[in-house]
Amino acid sequence: MPFNLPIFLTWLRVALIPIFVAIFFLPPELMSSRVANVTGATLFALAAVTDWLDGFLARRLGQTSAFGAFLDPVADKLIVAASLILLVELGRTEGWMAMIIIGREITISALREWMAEMGARKSVAVATIGKLKTAAQMFAILLLLYAAPIVPGISTLALGNIFMVVAVILTLWSMVYYLRMAAHEFSGKKIDV
Repeated sequence: MPFNLPIFLTWLRVALIPIFVAIFFLPPELMSSRVANVTGATLFALAAVTDWLDGFLARRLGQTSAFGAFLDPVADKLIVAASLILLVELGRTEGWMAMIIIGREITISALREWMAEMGARKSVAVATIGKLKTAAQMFAILLLLYAAPIVPGISTLALGNIFMVVAVILTLWSMVYYLRMAAHEFSGKKIDV
């Protein structure tokens, strides 16, 4: 297993998850809910930045590796799943939306793994629709974690849930897109199940 700066940043993202979650369950005398919201949102934003940074550095420094390519999306999915479960627990978003997003992540990860074994991973490479889904999802989670008005008269929770609905729509759309791309690969090929 290689160890370099990009992989360190990815491991850091994984290590932040229990700290990030624990912040929201500290007693009020240790941390007020307002401070917990700001701290949690900041940690989530930091994780999102390290997600971009580790990939950039890996390419820039020539430190890409199969392990890094495996670990990076796992770290992303772990922090997103932890955030969504936390937001449902805090009553800030709906469980059905979290289930759709987490279910899609598991499904597409498994599909990518299967396609890689078939030598057709590029057919389910990240597409623009997937990037839009990720952007909407990250923005929604950030707003819902922050949970305080940014602009007077606009509820951050309401706006975050609007973006969450957009993320769910893009989640389903991107899942159909990736499944169709995989189905195209399967046509004409004998598949052992």
